[in-house]
Amino acid sequence: MMFGWKIAVLALGSNLGDRGETLHSAIEQIGAHPKIRILEQSPLVESIAITESGPDQSKPNYLNGVIKIATKLNPKKLLKATNDVELSHGRVRERRWESRSLDVDIITYENKKQESKNLTLPHPRAHERAFVLVPWSLMDSEANLVGFGKVSELAEPIKNQVWLQK
Repeated sequence: MMFGWKIAVLALGSNLGDRGETLHSAIEQIGAHPKIRILEQSPLVESIAITESGPDQSKPNYLNGVIKIATKLNPKKLLKATNDVELSHGRVRERRWESRSLDVDIITYENKKQESKNLTLPHPRAHERAFVLVPWSLMDSEANLVGFGKVSELAEPIKNQVWLQK
């Protein structure tokens, strides 16, 4: 890896509109950033929408994927870049847990642990989310989630909560 580049893992999800096209377009847009390179991309998985009160089958299913990137952006600037990608795909931030055209989360940034008003690293719920862990483990079977261990082992007991997109 070139000097100054940091490794991060991003999770993307969509449950409105043409989900597959949205994710494809978002990944292309992220990769087009001059300070971001996409290193790996997971297969896509589908999952039931999660709301504040738990899984909700009345909402459209999510399509999710994970990408591993190299970036010269610090975490704060990477968050700004991912928020810009969300906005360009029609993301409206009114309430947590609502359906969305696009969600892009920073899951890890190097092995950094950080907590601020706008960003917690690693992502505070990544260790319990099948729609993050399963595609990530399929992309990188040796991946580790800082503070929680091997991603494939975290994914194993909850892998039936998602299914591979055909």
